[in-house]
Amino acid sequence: MIWWRNIPFFLVWTPLLFASITAAVKPKLARFLILLFPALGVVLAGVLTAKLVEAGVRVFLAWAVRARKSIAVVGGTGSGKTTLLNALSYEIPVDERIVTIEDSAELRFFNHPDVARLEARPQNAEGTGEVTIRQLVINALRMRPDRIVVGECRGEEALDMLTAMNTGHEGSLTTLHANSPTESISRLTTMVRYVAELPVDVIEANIASAIELVVQTRRSLDGSRFVSDVVSLAFDRDDGRCHALPLYQRGLGRESGEWVSVPDWIEELPLMGIAEAEEVASWKHACSLD
Repeated sequence: MIWWRNIPFFLVWTPLLFASITAAVKPKLARFLILLFPALGVVLAGVLTAKLVEAGVRVFLAWAVRARKSIAVVGGTGSGKTTLLNALSYEIPVDERIVTIEDSAELRFFNHPDVARLEARPQNAEGTGEVTIRQLVINALRMRPDRIVVGECRGEEALDMLTAMNTGHEGSLTTLHANSPTESISRLTTMVRYVAELPVDVIEANIASAIELVVQTRRSLDGSRFVSDVVSLAFDRDDGRCHALPLYQRGLGRESGEWVSVPDWIEELPLMGIAEAEEVASWKHACSLD
């Protein structure tokens, strides 16, 4: 605790470097939360060491990013969504142009030569000058991005983000708050309906075509974070709903997870030049999928 002008300040530190400061002010009391982010960023090898992902999941997600599969990382507060999103972004090839959109700059791109960073801005004291995430998503489309990375999707920008993913910006990344992959579909549907009175089946069809993978992160009781689910999304025209098809599952308290199935595009990786056929076969064998 420190004092300034007879007002006590409590500094709450987290084990992270470079800071984003949020102040919550009460009468004669101000609390500062200082979030520190790693100076050199976070890569997938780092989250593997931290046990956020298993080796098989790390390889799969790296292939997915390089194959330009749009991914949504979902989870609760403090479950490691932004950490994993940052690690995934390090797998984007260096010859692709990235546009990042955030409320506050948390993502780190130290090894990528072509990154355009956009940051939202609140209203000033006169009530003007606000720049919203949705406005930034719309403007990002004019910046010739190969990939759009939205730090967190939480409102009206969901419609424009899905539109961008469906119109030539495959391989984009985002996070959102949800307690399960199935709930993330409902959350996105609700956010789209903030700005457009579209039928639910039309919205869910767009979600299924825009987002190919949903990665669920969780926080265990001891504070450790881990990837609990990886699912693919598919739209069923018979019932008009978007369904989460499980690929990988890991229960609370378990040291490892289980692969249930793999998407069809895994077999196309050798044709894309992303992985050799032997690598894919070895990975499937290691994950007990052969």
